[in-house]
Amino acid sequence: MKVLYFAWLRTKIGVAQEQVEPPAEVTDVGSLVEWLKTRGPKHAEALANTAVVKVAVNQEHVPFDHPVGAHDEVALFPPVTGG
Repeated sequence: MKVLYFAWLRTKIGVAQEQVEPPAEVTDVGSLVEWLKTRGPKHAEALANTAVVKVAVNQEHVPFDHPVGAHDEVALFPPVTGG
């Protein structure tokens, strides 16, 4: 699975993207984010408040209960404001 990080998430975690192989119990976005938090202190800090994390799977905005699979591209980013 390819995970992309944008904006301050990328800055806090220290990488723009990574290839991951989550365990079998990771079946949706929410469980993926919880698992990503265990990858280290930078991940844990950046993903601590999921209320400010938005997600896209295969370039489509999705909720945290959306399923994910081994071949998906998952993007994590902060809410975007316009003006």
